[in-house]
Amino acid sequence: MRIYFYFLATKIVIIKFFKKIYFSTSYYNKFLQSRIPERFHYYPNPFLLSIFTSHKNFSFKVENVKPHIFWTKKETRKERDNLHNFLWLNLLDRKNENLVIQEIVGFWIHKNSKYKSEIWNDRIIGKRIISWILNAEIILKNTDGLFKVNFFQSILVQINHLKKNVKFITSQAKKIEVVTAIILSGLVFREYKENFDFGTKELKKIIVNNFDENGFPNNRNPNDLISFSKFFILIKECIKDAQILIPEYLEEIIEKNLNCLNSIKTSNEKMPLFNGATEIDITNFLSYIDRLNYKLKKTNNIVGKIYILKNKKHDIFFDVGSTPPMELSNKYQSGPLSFEYVIGENKIVTNCGYGNQISKKAELISRLTSAQSTLCIDNTSVVKFERNKILNNILGNSLKTNFKVYNLKYENNEQQIIASAEHNAYEKQFGFCHKREINLIKKNSCLQGTDFLIKKESSPNELSYHIRFHLYPGISAVKTIGGDGVLIQVEKNKSLMFKSQDQKIIIEKSIFLGRNQILNNFCITLSGIIKDKDKKIDWKFTKDI
Repeated sequence: MRIYFYFLATKIVIIKFFKKIYFSTSYYNKFLQSRIPERFHYYPNPFLLSIFTSHKNFSFKVENVKPHIFWTKKETRKERDNLHNFLWLNLLDRKNENLVIQEIVGFWIHKNSKYKSEIWNDRIIGKRIISWILNAEIILKNTDGLFKVNFFQSILVQINHLKKNVKFITSQAKKIEVVTAIILSGLVFREYKENFDFGTKELKKIIVNNFDENGFPNNRNPNDLISFSKFFILIKECIKDAQILIPEYLEEIIEKNLNCLNSIKTSNEKMPLFNGATEIDITNFLSYIDRLNYKLKKTNNIVGKIYILKNKKHDIFFDVGSTPPMELSNKYQSGPLSFEYVIGENKIVTNCGYGNQISKKAELISRLTSAQSTLCIDNTSVVKFERNKILNNILGNSLKTNFKVYNLKYENNEQQIIASAEHNAYEKQFGFCHKREINLIKKNSCLQGTDFLIKKESSPNELSYHIRFHLYPGISAVKTIGGDGVLIQVEKNKSLMFKSQDQKIIIEKSIFLGRNQILNNFCITLSGIIKDKDKKIDWKFTKDI
């Protein structure tokens, strides 16, 4: 399979090289020209774009901008992308600034009517068309016929470019943006209904290839659940406003997505940090879907191979999933059987979060097993990451090895909720399998856990192990006098006790990357030596008395 992806990646690299040359020719520009429609069939509701925009990412007063120099500013790549994706249109005063907006948009069209690699790329072209279409009413307000012709032509030229190249987009997160733009063009330009048909076929492929039967992304990234849901809802609402029949599969995936969201969201309305997730507050998204009359109804005990144990205000998220397919593993973090523990508004035990927005080094660190709240043998990560530059350029930093999680069990009775699973990631190298059982006692919400190191094959005489419990930033920890426990100070008048009999307990300094910055935190670590036999390690979190 790896050889297949290597040749596929090489093929894509070669194709991209020649396509880039071809795109820059005058012949290609003429090839993208098509018949210009007379008008927008309808104007989509710009509110639908509000969930994609933020004043934190982009802020300026357009009345203070000189349109003829707006696009000549020197900026970083991120700043350039934020300018050229035009999402900032949704942040402007829609009553008084349309003339300046028309000049800015018109100048962009004049300068960029032909392909330019920096601003006609997968990162921003889909967002630009979506923003133009959803803000078309203010862009076209009181404008002359020539501007309208140029605006319509620019949309269609870019859409034609997207249609010709969508099959070469390997990132599904980018592909959904492109497909959304194509679908919207087919809705507002009835002369181009084929764009709607083309886009909805591609949309169905995305859904089939990237979501499991419960509607959770196959890469098991909770953040992608939110990201894809936004585009699915945007597409559905635009189709509904255009008075066209909504595809049944789109209705179905949205319902499943929202069921997964209702299951996996924490008590403080955030997402757990597994498999490429960073800390996002979903309060705005929940308000957004509420305004659109979407209701969160059903909950499941397991979504995306993450067991969910909830009792009163105690939430536990337990990763019991195997590695995702290689082509979907570019954000996978190697933490099988890791868990997160949330009590009300306070997260207690966390994984470190994904560090890709910080640096390459932070991204690598965040993907190691030691960065997750789980067991690590001999300071070894459970998977190896691909180092081939060609593969990583096309597929992202994908996995080179994999493992299986099996013997999944879940029981919810009157007294307790019990979940357990086992993985074989360490079996081949060290001869041990790892089983973890988590038990949430309902009467007092005590969290008990047991890690089993199960001997399968012969191994070195001695191996070190570490079981880490990364504490959320701001939570302090002090060992008890007896040395068999840790007092965890959550807030001024709220604390927990962690205990583990007959284990060496260490409080270490750690780092947290989940907020796209490096923060200091503490880590409770159980460490010891395993020999050529099974090992059982018990631990628990209780209220401090």
